[in-house]
Amino acid sequence: MSSTDDEQLADLKDWWTRNGKPLVTGGLLALVIVFGWQAWQKYQSNQAQGASMLYQQLLETTLTPDGKPDAARVAELAGKLDNEFGGTAYAQYGRLFVAKVAVDTGKLDDAAIELKAIVDKPANPTLGEVARQRLAQVLAAQDKAEDALKLLDGDADKAFLATREELKGDLLVQLGRADEAHAAYQKAKAALSDEAAVGGLQIKLDDLAKGDA
Repeated sequence: MSSTDDEQLADLKDWWTRNGKPLVTGGLLALVIVFGWQAWQKYQSNQAQGASMLYQQLLETTLTPDGKPDAARVAELAGKLDNEFGGTAYAQYGRLFVAKVAVDTGKLDDAAIELKAIVDKPANPTLGEVARQRLAQVLAAQDKAEDALKLLDGDADKAFLATREELKGDLLVQLGRADEAHAAYQKAKAALSDEAAVGGLQIKLDDLAKGDA
């Protein structure tokens, strides 16, 4: 081997010492990231599929001969959803379903517990607002209208403004605060199209007007 070859080999060894390991490490890291991401995507897909199937089974509990959910089966499936997929949207949809069944059977305390769990840590803003408004309705049914009003303090997303203000109006009527109720109903009406504002909301406004007469 000539001195030139020896020098080239030495240069190659020196370059490898300085750059080889970082290149290998970087290449391995890239592979880990790529395959790790693919594995995560597959895991997420499997998780979503599993949660979806459980939620579908939960909804199918309403397909009983009398059209009423099987309470024991509802509890079992909802518990499984929460244990395996807690914090996900599917698990919280399950909680909403459990709360509805509880309300239908007069178990308002149980419904409030389910709804509060979503309000405290919603999977997304939409679920949070739906649970908040339903919890306010449950509290109102428990003669806790003041607590329900506090729950509805603050700003609401435009998509939910009308229903939140109408609910506030209902609570204020329950508390005998007609002027404030009228203002809330007007806000709800303003947030709707003219066609949508006609109906139950207008009837409530008319009833308040009759009460003032």
